[in-house]
Amino acid sequence: MYKFKTKPYEHQSDALKKCWNKESFAVFAEMGTGKTKIALDNACILYNKGKIDRLLVVAPKGAYMTWVEKEIPTHVPDYIDRDVLAWKPSTSVKYQAQSRQFREHGYKLKIFVMNVEALSTKKGLRNAALFLIGRSMMIVDESTTIKNPQAKRTKNILALGKETKYRRILTGSPVTKSPLDLWAQMDFLDPEILGQSSYYAFRTRYAVMITSNAAGGTHTYQRVVRFKNLKELGQIISPHSYRILKKECLDLPDKVYTKREVELSDEQKEAYNDMKADAIAVLKGQSMTALNVLTQLIRLHQITCGHMKTDAGHTIDLKSSRIDELMQILGETTGKVIIWANYIHDIEKIEANIALEFGEDSLCTYYGATPADKRQACINNFQDPESPVRFFIGNTQTGGYGITLTEAATVIYYSNSYDLEKRIQSEDRAHRIGQKNKVLYIDLVAKGTVDEKIIQSLRNKVNIANEINGEELISWI
Repeated sequence: MYKFKTKPYEHQSDALKKCWNKESFAVFAEMGTGKTKIALDNACILYNKGKIDRLLVVAPKGAYMTWVEKEIPTHVPDYIDRDVLAWKPSTSVKYQAQSRQFREHGYKLKIFVMNVEALSTKKGLRNAALFLIGRSMMIVDESTTIKNPQAKRTKNILALGKETKYRRILTGSPVTKSPLDLWAQMDFLDPEILGQSSYYAFRTRYAVMITSNAAGGTHTYQRVVRFKNLKELGQIISPHSYRILKKECLDLPDKVYTKREVELSDEQKEAYNDMKADAIAVLKGQSMTALNVLTQLIRLHQITCGHMKTDAGHTIDLKSSRIDELMQILGETTGKVIIWANYIHDIEKIEANIALEFGEDSLCTYYGATPADKRQACINNFQDPESPVRFFIGNTQTGGYGITLTEAATVIYYSNSYDLEKRIQSEDRAHRIGQKNKVLYIDLVAKGTVDEKIIQSLRNKVNIANEINGEELISWI
C-alpha cells in the first residue's frame, strides 16, 4: 500500500488511478494543478512494486532545479530510499566521479534530473543513455519543448524514450500553435498511439496543405491552410491522457503560487557582481536615505531583468533568458493572462515578443504611456471572452489599482515592485468578484539575486520601500 507524503487533491488521485500502471501516458494539466506531484507519486508506486529503479526527469531550464530542490523533497515519501542528481555540464573530476557512482546499480530509487537543452548535446545524450540502463521511467515535463520533430533534442529524446519501460509527458497545453505539435509528444510515448508511420503521414491525415512559392524566388514549400479530422485525433489520444483544468479543481485553494527560475547569463552575472560591489561600497561609505537604498536595489534588479542604465541615462540590453522563459510559460498556458513588469523597457520588450509570436491583436498594454482613451478599451477587450486580446501587459503602478481583469486565471510577475501594497492590489485585479476560477500567480526569479529577497519579503508581508535601511540592504546583496 503506497503511503503519500502529501495528501493528493481529488483530481490528482483520479489521474493516478488512470495512469499509474500504464507504460505510456500524458498528463495534460494546467499549470498550478500539481502535475509534478502526480508524476512523482506514479514513479514511487512503480518503484514500490519493483517495476522501476531509475527515473529520468527532463524539464525546461527554468524549472528543472525546482524538481530537485522543492518537488522531490516535498512529495517523495521519506521511507523511499533515493539518490537524486541534477545534471551539470561540468567536466570536473569530482562531478564525473559523482555521476559514475550515481549510475551504479543498487537498491535505491535513482532520480536524474536534466534540463531539456542538455539533450541537444552529445554529452547530455550520452549521460542520459548511460543512466537509463535498467528498469527505468522517463518523464518529459512541459513536453511542448519537444514539439518540433526536426530539432536535435527532440530526436534525442525520442531515441531515449525507446530505451525506457515507462514514459510520461506533462504539460498544460499540448497544442500551442497547431495540432501538429502533438506528433513528437505522442511519438515519444508510443509510436503506436497515433498509428502513423511518420510525421509526414500524420500531417497528411490531419492538415490540408498547399504548395506556395517563396517570396522573390522560385523555391516552393508546403503550407498548412487548415486542419481536418480533429475529432478523430482527440478520440485517439483520449485513452492515453488525462486533462485537468484549474476551473474543474474544486478542491484547489483560491490562489495558487509558483515560481519559475531564470538563470543569469554570463554578461548579467558580471554586471550584477560589479554593481553589487559598487553598491556595498556606496552603502558603507555614507549615511543612507530611503531613496539611496532603493536606487541601489533598482540597479541590481534591472540587471536581473536583462537591462541596465548607464550614467548618461541610456538603457543597455544584456543577454538574458528571462523573456525566453516568459514565452515558454505562455506557450504552456491556456486562456487569458495578466503580465506585470516593473520597468517600461521590459513592457516594451514583452509587447514586441508577444506580438511576434501570437500576433499584434493578441495583446494590449496598460502603463503610464498608454493614452487615457486606450486604457478602457484595453480593459474592455481583455474582459470580452470573444475578443482576440489574450494578454494584458502593464505595470502595477498604473494598472494595479481599481480595475477588473477577472477573465484571467493566470497572473505572471515578470518582475516585482518593491511595494507590498502594489503587489496585493495587483493580485486582486484578477482575484475579485466576478472571478469564477482559481487564480495562478507565477513569479520569474533569478536565483541568488535580489529577485529572491524581494519575493521573500513580499511573502512575509514586508514593504521593502518603507522598511529597509542601508545595513539591511548590505546583507541582501
